[in-house]
Formats: sequence, structure tokens, C-alpha cells
Amino acid sequence: MRDRDYRTAFHLAPIGLVLSRERTIEDCNDELASIFGYARDALIGQSFQVLYPSADEFERIGARIPPIMTAQGSYADDRIMKRANGELFWCHVTGRAQQRTDPHAAGVWTFEDLSATRRVAVELTPREREIAAQLVTGKTSKQIGRVLDISPRTVDVYRARLMRKYDTGNATELLQRLLGD
Repeated sequence: MRDRDYRTAFHLAPIGLVLSRERTIEDCNDELASIFGYARDALIGQSFQVLYPSADEFERIGARIPPIMTAQGSYADDRIMKRANGELFWCHVTGRAQQRTDPHAAGVWTFEDLSATRRVAVELTPREREIAAQLVTGKTSKQIGRVLDISPRTVDVYRARLMRKYDTGNATELLQRLLGD
């Protein structure tokens, strides 16, 4: 009976839930399928890559997860993801591994659609999406550079591109646009 209660909670949760193994969706709830615009059965057995805007972003974010999860026990970020129809949207993603020392082996992930309060207003490159995701957390160019393994100067170049694309005069205005204010 208790097992059934957990299954019911998993499937009725008001947030997208995934049980994963080696970055593959072993099971997910209907809310996750709804967020991404897929039938639940179509996602089971798929690589998480189908939810990313590009294979490059899937690889880079996947490489960032293990050191953080190993050190902290969990991983969380806001990032731009892709629905089945190709629409890009902001999503809050949180994960916890079954074993901290092998973060991708097996875990539980949550996905929260942020598009009601934050929308993707302009077309961005994969690197611009990564920089934007870091900017909304309040990180400096130096901190973003460390996270993304690029120079702070490169971060500044991408921030300037984002400012042009969002037609903002300064970093504060850019942040407001990224956050949907």
C-alpha cells in the first residue's frame, strides 16, 4: 500500500518529476510531459537531450553537474529548455543523485516551468543562453567565467551582445529584461 502512495504522489505532483539513470528518463510524471509538450510514454527511455535547445548545451551542462553535485549533494539552476514544438522557455531544474560520487548514475530531477513570469524574448545562441542563465543568479563575470570555464572578458563580450539583443543600456536593465520585469 505504501508503495502505491509514493507512486500516486509522484504522478500527481504539481511539478515535473523525473527518475533518471545515466541521463536517460527512466520514468516521469504527467506534469513533466505537459511542461515539455510530449506524451509521457514518448519520454520514457529518452535521453534528457530531447529537452535541451542543443546537443552542445546538453553536453556542457552535463559536464558541470558532477563536481557541484558531488560537493553539495544536489544541483539546481535556471536554464532555457525546449518544448516538443521547438519553443524555448525558462525552466528551474533541481536534481539529487542516489550516490553523490556518481551523479549521473541514478537520480531524481524536478522541472518547474518559469515561462509565466520569465519569457525568452529574443533568439539567443547556446552560449548566450548559458551566460543569461548565470546572470539571473547575480553572478559576476569572474564567477560566470569560473562556472563556464571561460575568461571573464569573454563573459563581458557575451553580456554586451545580450544587452544589444535586448536593447538595454546597462546591466541592470538587462537583468530586468531577463527576469521578465
